[in-house]
Amino acid sequence: MITLPYLLSASQLLGEEFYSHQAIEVARGCLGKILVHGETAGRIVETEAYLGVDDLAAHSSRGITPRTKVIFGPPGHAYVYFIYGMHECLNFVCEPEGQAGCVLIRALEPLAGLDVMYSRRGSIRKPEGLASGPGKLTQAMGITRRLNGSSRITGPMTVRRLDDEPPIDIKPTPRIGITKNTDWPLRFVIARSRFVSK
Repeated sequence: MITLPYLLSASQLLGEEFYSHQAIEVARGCLGKILVHGETAGRIVETEAYLGVDDLAAHSSRGITPRTKVIFGPPGHAYVYFIYGMHECLNFVCEPEGQAGCVLIRALEPLAGLDVMYSRRGSIRKPEGLASGPGKLTQAMGITRRLNGSSRITGPMTVRRLDDEPPIDIKPTPRIGITKNTDWPLRFVIARSRFVSK
């Protein structure tokens, strides 16, 4: 079993420069990176890019509102929102400040703190079911709207690159669970990962 101290010692924190690029580039770049919050950590295996005001599936297509203003802010911050009256969803703000773009983190491969994840996820008994969806991963990792607007660099939730990061095969597909721009191939998964959403 991998421990959190080992992951921290074998990885480097990603800085603001990583998030300052276009949403598609960041969505692809997030795959294989390690999301850390509290006692838990997981390898990102599935993302979706949302492209800003011209992407009708993106919250930012409505312009700047109290809900979306964080998306137009500095890159490297969290956009966490509530959906269907039951799930929190985690996004990373990207693009230069003033330009809207974000990446939805859809699924993780649990790496550390699995006992904590199991306790939060209730009846789940297999690691493949712990974080195989945006609502599942936030529940497993204790991520809530209290983290909305927090920094990925200085905040309590960080993203890291392994010093010995293995190569991955990225597979693009259309995004899931949306009603607009449904054919845009902006969902990215690590091919053959058993931890992606179903």
